[in-house]
Amino acid sequence: MQELLGKIAALDPDASLGIRVIACFDELIRGNVNSRALLSTAASLAGCPAGLTVSEPRRTMRMTQHGDLLDGGPPTDVFSYELPAGASVWLERTGSPHANDAIIVERLALAVGVRLGMERRDLEPSRDLGTTVDPERDPIERRAAAERLGLTAGRKYRVLAAPLFAVWTSHPSSASDVVSTAHGPIHIVVVDAAADRLDVRPSGAGTAVGYDDLDFSFRTAMVALQLCDGEREPYVDADRYTGIVELLAEAPERRTGPDVHRMADVMTHSWARPTVDAILDAPSVRHAARLAGVHHSTMQSRLDCVAEIMTFDPMSGYGRIRLGLAYLQHRLATSRVLDLPAPAIR
Repeated sequence: MQELLGKIAALDPDASLGIRVIACFDELIRGNVNSRALLSTAASLAGCPAGLTVSEPRRTMRMTQHGDLLDGGPPTDVFSYELPAGASVWLERTGSPHANDAIIVERLALAVGVRLGMERRDLEPSRDLGTTVDPERDPIERRAAAERLGLTAGRKYRVLAAPLFAVWTSHPSSASDVVSTAHGPIHIVVVDAAADRLDVRPSGAGTAVGYDDLDFSFRTAMVALQLCDGEREPYVDADRYTGIVELLAEAPERRTGPDVHRMADVMTHSWARPTVDAILDAPSVRHAARLAGVHHSTMQSRLDCVAEIMTFDPMSGYGRIRLGLAYLQHRLATSRVLDLPAPAIR
């Protein structure tokens, strides 16, 4: 528990407590912790006792914010959340509920429900922004959710995706939420495609789309986010890599073929990253040398090395496409941008 709380402390200090609550319980769900740990976390976050009741087998558990079990049943006046099959969770606060009690109880209920074998999709409350980026939702449902958010037909929007520990220079007033993904909870924002790029590190911006296709923009934003690389490339726009990101976003599985394995061999060279970047951005070897800040002959020898390892000419038409695709696939396969940072040593 202390390790988890330390990790949560590494989140953006300007992030709301609600964001921290979501991050905390998502980590607990992924760790498959027991009910006692879930209650202890909820009580600690709320600063008051938390409890649960399940029907089969019938049992009640109550926990203080200090991690101690309480005897007996709950008080009559609790802030509760009902789950299917007769289960429920609650907070035992004296006086009026605090601002974040609702999100704490909601995420506690989700975590307890998942532990009891219930489907997460059935438990998680439906929110409009999450609906607009969910490809499994009916298109009419997605459109209605977008319109409730104030989005309009005929305008272009982008989804910006960032981990919960991202640092925001400023927080936008546009629609934002936290959604669950295969990579954990992700903070998303929908912005006007013509607006200035938000300075959020790390983050990925999706392709510009109408509000009917925000689910696609979200998928490309997730690929762009995973292409971020520390201070070298703290944020990535899907437009930077055009159609390749769109192909990767639509791929059902990220299988790595021979080109990707060979690219891993290329990347063992210290000069590989800036060299491949230059090759992909330049129309000629001389131009690539200028971009990389090396002599033409040095770039040519590096290019020959890349060609030998990859077994094709990376400067030819389709060779350049193969190189670019293998390069981005390698970066996705080795991405660590979504790893929760270790807490700072004080």
